[in-house]
Amino acid sequence: MGSPVVLGIESSCDETGAGLVREGRLLGHAVASSMDEHARYGGVVPEIAARAHVHAVRPVVQRALEEAGLRLTDIGAVAVTTGPGLSGALQVGLAGAKGLAYALGVPLYGVHHLAGHVAADTLGHGPLPNPCTVLVVSGGHTSLLLVRDLARDPIVHLGDTLDDAAGECFDKVARVFGLPYPGGPAIDRAARSGDPHAVPFPRPLPASYDFSFSGLKTAAARWAGSHAGTELPVADGAASLQDAVADVLTRKAVAACVEHGVGTLVVVGGVAANSRVRALAEERCRAAGLTLRVPPLRLCTDNGAMIAAVGDLLVRAGAEPAPLDVSVDPSAPLEHAALHPTATARAAA
Repeated sequence: MGSPVVLGIESSCDETGAGLVREGRLLGHAVASSMDEHARYGGVVPEIAARAHVHAVRPVVQRALEEAGLRLTDIGAVAVTTGPGLSGALQVGLAGAKGLAYALGVPLYGVHHLAGHVAADTLGHGPLPNPCTVLVVSGGHTSLLLVRDLARDPIVHLGDTLDDAAGECFDKVARVFGLPYPGGPAIDRAARSGDPHAVPFPRPLPASYDFSFSGLKTAAARWAGSHAGTELPVADGAASLQDAVADVLTRKAVAACVEHGVGTLVVVGGVAANSRVRALAEERCRAAGLTLRVPPLRLCTDNGAMIAAVGDLLVRAGAEPAPLDVSVDPSAPLEHAALHPTATARAAA
């Protein structure tokens, strides 16, 4: 008998996702987003997100099952995001996952959200090379990682966000430029008709694998402010900002691959959907003789399939399921793919 079907549930921010994976193959997935409800506030409102998850969990699980042609009783394990993320949102997903796992009598696995983004690539391109360098670029996280066996080995951090992540920079500058939320896609669209060399935005921390986009955000705001009383050339500003971010991300990622003797760069997370990031990563990997892997666009943003992919890896690696009192950790560091915090352990810490 083969590996079980793993249901993954993701609810760390404003997307409610459910996915079904078995032996590395995506069987079905569905996503419900509350983004439109947050747009008028210019960012995610935690209470609104949590309420939206309450209403969306059951329907997205049902839609994923229908897409896969499966029933609830076909599920052999449940995986759920236990951190990091918005506390209330995480609690909703965990409650739903616990209810399903206990009702079905199947094991439950807690998953680190960022490990999910890493595993998303396996659904499009198969097992990750051991080792590989992974650039995680999502709304609140920018990290450069050395990954070996995702299910078994500790994850090595080569560099991390010191302040604003790349996605945060896009969101905040988009607001200054008068572009809608979410800022990343809006910046990407505006940049299509702009000149990426029009504004000499800075490239932060050129000699480090860490990331800092706060200064770049400030530089963009000052540039916009210098056009007070005149029409702001938004397309040029967006193209120049996007080019600066993509330059920093890809230059550091390729350099890390070369320094550590790793032949594959994997770029994951919501910002991996950015057209300039993808194009520049491809160009620089080709020049350095590296293999580039980027998940399909539909799996770059938050989704349940990526959490199911981690659960599937954990099941096949023989990992221990989560304890009965597994809780959430909204600020959990990325150390392992499995994340099984408990309320008792967190209180003691």
